Amino acid sequence: MIKAKLFRATATPLASIFGSGFLVIVPILASATGKFSFFAIIAICALAFAIGWVIRFNIANVEPVLDARKALKRTLYLDRISDIALVPAYVISVCLYLRILSAFLMNGFGLATHLNERFLTTGIILLISIIGYVKGLKDLQKLENWAIWVTMAIIVIMILGFGLHDISLNSGSGIVLPVYPGHSLLHMLAVLGGTLICVQGFETSRYLGEEYSREMRIKSCRLSQIIAAVVYIVFVAVAIPLMHYLTGPVRDDSLVTLAGKASLLLPIPLIAAAVLSQFSAAVADTLGGEGNMVEATRDKISHKAAYLILGGGSIILTWSASTFQIVALASRAFAFYYMMQCLVAITVANSAVRKICMILIALILLAITLFATPAG
Repeated sequence: MIKAKLFRATATPLASIFGSGFLVIVPILASATGKFSFFAIIAICALAFAIGWVIRFNIANVEPVLDARKALKRTLYLDRISDIALVPAYVISVCLYLRILSAFLMNGFGLATHLNERFLTTGIILLISIIGYVKGLKDLQKLENWAIWVTMAIIVIMILGFGLHDISLNSGSGIVLPVYPGHSLLHMLAVLGGTLICVQGFETSRYLGEEYSREMRIKSCRLSQIIAAVVYIVFVAVAIPLMHYLTGPVRDDSLVTLAGKASLLLPIPLIAAAVLSQFSAAVADTLGGEGNMVEATRDKISHKAAYLILGGGSIILTWSASTFQIVALASRAFAFYYMMQCLVAITVANSAVRKICMILIALILLAITLFATPAG
């Protein structure tokens, strides 16, 4: 019973993590780090795990102080800023999820143009916003618990397909590694900072207090990060021998190209995973953004109005930025939120070593907030 509940609690952060990035992480790394992509994804996952450590600290140590109304004024102030910061972050992430969904779906129908993708994204955002306005999104949220496991199964199929292709290359013509794009170290770090959104989502465990205990949420946060890190690292490792096919400008649906190179059968389940994972993640973040907006404004904005504001903001962003610009912008927005969470943790932490570690993480996140750069 406990294991089943842990799996359910893990599904929400895991869906958000994979919704954020598994479809675009490979082309981004190919354009930024080339043959060094394996080491880059390890570094990205390590940073994410360090941030997750701060979030788990806050669940265990900050929440009890806030609930007991014994928090210092600076703790309350910083925590409120971080909650408000989540609202624009959710707007950006919803737009990102649906832009990626549209790119993959349009590719599957042979209609992949920027205009078509933007029209489809706009239509889906309107659909979600109208449903939310009329009856709420609780019914659509039911997709999440099984969508993530279907998506995971398809990711495993992708890994197996890429792995078998790599083995056949190794025993045949040989593996060709992608070249390093030749970027400066600072530019490469700025682009990698812009991939933080790809591993974002574990923090949702902090906001499931009505459904799960603190101990369960801490476990679900940690487990979701471990599963995601293993999957991402293995996925990137088996994709590296295919990265040399990604020539020219980086595209948000480039993974479909790589899947087709590995096997003619792989693009179909990949596109299905894209639609399923991105739609469920968009619904989850719309719900999160709506709740945060109502709470942050202390009910001055109603639930119905929040859906319309979120939808309107996402539509404006859809027509004003490319997918990879949105990726970098989302990374900046969540980096700022995570930085504020680090500052919240520092106000409560008693250990000097912990405070120093949190300050270092906060400084890295500040750099990402200021300097994250889009791929391409």
